Amino acid sequence: MTAPPIFEVLRSAGAARRGRLRTAHGVVETPAFMPVGTLGAVKGLGPAQLRETGAQVMLANLFHLSLRPGVEQIAGLGGLHRFTGWTGPILTDSGGFQIWSLTGLRRVDDGGVTFRSPHDGRLLRFEPEGVVRDQVAMGVDVAMVLDECTAWPVSEGEAAVSLERTLAWARRAKEEKDRLPAHHTLVFGIVQGSFYPGLRRRAVEELRELELDGYAIGGVSVGEPKERAREVVDQVAPLLPVDRPRYLMGVGTPDDIVRAVAAGIDLFDCVLPSRNARHGYLFTREGVVRIHNGTFREDTRPLDESCDCSTCRTTSRAFLHHLFRAGEITAEVLATVHNVRFYLDFMGRLREALELGRTDLPAAPPSPPQPRSSSAGGPQHEPPQRPGGR
Repeated sequence: MTAPPIFEVLRSAGAARRGRLRTAHGVVETPAFMPVGTLGAVKGLGPAQLRETGAQVMLANLFHLSLRPGVEQIAGLGGLHRFTGWTGPILTDSGGFQIWSLTGLRRVDDGGVTFRSPHDGRLLRFEPEGVVRDQVAMGVDVAMVLDECTAWPVSEGEAAVSLERTLAWARRAKEEKDRLPAHHTLVFGIVQGSFYPGLRRRAVEELRELELDGYAIGGVSVGEPKERAREVVDQVAPLLPVDRPRYLMGVGTPDDIVRAVAAGIDLFDCVLPSRNARHGYLFTREGVVRIHNGTFREDTRPLDESCDCSTCRTTSRAFLHHLFRAGEITAEVLATVHNVRFYLDFMGRLREALELGRTDLPAAPPSPPQPRSSSAGGPQHEPPQRPGGR
């Protein structure tokens, strides 16, 4: 009996796709948003709470997990699923963006990246083969290859040199995957090339030849104007294989997601819902609630009457306002439950529209402003609030 495909498109509406990604730890209905759990947990949520929000898949980060507690310890304790208690699919980013952020602490060469730990100054080395081995050792469902992320702005010559390195690393990663004993981990390549159409096109052409399990668009959350990022998505998405999942890294706002889904993107991640929750910026269908505002001091309504998350079912705006003003950590937990659920419900409405063949996708709700800890354009992952931390 033939095994079902790893990914299949169930319905199309224009360029948009309603799909299904199969992994060893469950099916992911796409388009899907992946809450960011850098160290194995979405900040403020345990695995049971994350499941309650309706999350299908969690994103963790090899770079941070390598620093602490270490890949060897995680593997020895039964892998990342057993270690964290999250039983659904896990995608791990390789940490290329985080290494790129370590200005003055890293050295990139054709073989890989040497960097100093932001925790204790240890000299560490990432190479494309080891990055694949480590993610497989942790038993994750989707592993990202090591890539080099270029800054904004960057010259075309510099971007071309960087792209050559990233493509060579992808080839080495694929060879390593094929050499490893049987395992269930899928490996995704990353399309780089900055904002130069010729480089992006070349990246897609060479990565397609590797026949990887999926393809991501990287390097569009590095401080560039939003329109430049959207141009890259519109150019690259139709060039990617139809029968493979497409992942837009580090994006983003609901409006960005709607536009990218319309262009044919299937997977998304961003710290925006959880980070904004911790700052008291809460999504509702009517707009953004800034819960610190004194107007909510005696507001007995739920945060969002159309939401059935546990926060909206049990907690008033007045109580949330009180908790935030008092600096109570419970406020951040309750807010994060809601914001993550809001994002996932929004993705569910997009999937429903695509199932009906609609090209007029649901309008995106208004997005709150980025908190001050965010870099311009929205970072791929949340900037550390302590050295290397989340």
